Amino acid sequence: MCSTFSVSTNPCSYGANNARFLHSKSFVTRTRAQGIRAHKCSSSGAIPRPLIKEFIPRTGLRVHEIVERQSQANNLTKQDACRRVEMNLTLLEEAYKRSRNICAEYARTYYLASLLMTEERQKAIWAIYAWGTRIDEMVDGPNAVYMGTSLLDRWEERLQDIFDGRPYDILDAALTDTVSNFCLDIKPFKEMIEGMRMDTWKSRYKNFQELYLYCYYVAGTAGIMTVPVMGIAPESSVSTKSIYNAAIHFGIANQLTNILRDVGEDAWIGRIYLPQDELEQFGLSDQDVFARKVTDNWREFMKEQIARARFYYNLVEQGISRLDKASHWPLWSSLLLYQNILDAIEENDYDNLTKRAYVGKTKKLIILSHAYKKAQSVPSSIFH
Repeated sequence: MCSTFSVSTNPCSYGANNARFLHSKSFVTRTRAQGIRAHKCSSSGAIPRPLIKEFIPRTGLRVHEIVERQSQANNLTKQDACRRVEMNLTLLEEAYKRSRNICAEYARTYYLASLLMTEERQKAIWAIYAWGTRIDEMVDGPNAVYMGTSLLDRWEERLQDIFDGRPYDILDAALTDTVSNFCLDIKPFKEMIEGMRMDTWKSRYKNFQELYLYCYYVAGTAGIMTVPVMGIAPESSVSTKSIYNAAIHFGIANQLTNILRDVGEDAWIGRIYLPQDELEQFGLSDQDVFARKVTDNWREFMKEQIARARFYYNLVEQGISRLDKASHWPLWSSLLLYQNILDAIEENDYDNLTKRAYVGKTKKLIILSHAYKKAQSVPSSIFH
C-alpha cells in the first residue's frame, strides 16, 4: 500500500459558492485510465492534484474555523483557553468504565485500536465514541421509531451543558472531563448531531456530493474531535490544517466502508446510502437493492464504490505519521482493520446484500502485527 499519497487537498477552504462535486461518468474508468490503482502507488508516488480535486466535493463547511480554535486552545502558551472542571474521581472512574463498555459493544474496531493507546487517550476515545453511539442509537436503535427530532434538540442542549461543565448524567461526565483535558471545540459535536438529524428525514442521496456531506457530519467530525487526543508530533513541519484534513478523510473513508458493509441491513429499514446517479449509471435502481440479487452490474458498481473508499484511505496515511508517535500503532491498526472490511466484501464476491463482511479474530491479530511494523517505519522525509 502506498504511504506517500498527498494529503494537502484542502476541504477547509472550499467556498459555499462552489458547492459542487466534479465527477464524470466513472470513477474507476478515470483512475485506471491515468494509471492509478487502489492499494498501489503510481510511478510518481502521488495522486496528481487535478485528480484529487475531482474526487473531493467542494463544500462550505468552514472547517478551518474549528481547526483554528482547537489548535489555539491546545497551544501550550494558551492553556487558559481550557476550562478545567473538577469532578469526583470515583464518579469519573465509573463514567469512563461505562463509556468503555459502550465502545466495546458498538464500535469494536475502534475499541480494539483504543487498547493500544495510552490510558489518558483511551479514556478520551471511549468518552467521545460513547457519546456518538448514544446519538446513533436514537435514530438507528430499536426504539428509534419512538424518538422524535425534539430529543435531538434536547441532546444538543445537553451538549452545551457538557461544554459548560454541567454534565447531566454519568456518561456526560466522562465527556465533560475529556473536553476539559483536551480543549475540544463544540462545533464538530453539533455537526454530528446534525448528521443524525439527517437520518430522521433523509434516506436517499442523489449524488456523492450529498453523501459526502452526510459522511462528514456523522464521521468526518469524529476525526476533528480526536486530533487533539492523538496529539500532533512536535517535530512535524507540515501545516496543522493538512493534518486535520487527513483526519477528516479518515472519518469519510470509515463511514463509506460502514455504508458498503451494511447495504443489506440498511435496505431492511428502507435506507440506501448510495449515490442514486451512480446506481443509474450501472443500470441499477432501489428495487435492485431491495431484491438483494448480486448481478454483474452490481459487482461493477461495488468495485467503483470500494475504489472510492480506498482513495480516501490513501489520503490518510501521511497524516498518521505526523501525529504523536504513541498514536501511530492504534491508528494504523484502525486503518488496516477497516480496509480489510473492503477486502472481505471483495472476497464475498461483492455480496453485501445478503452477507455481512467481517474480519476474523486470527486475521485481526495479523493486522495488528502488520500495523505495528508500519507504525515503526516513519519515512525520513515525512517531516520535511
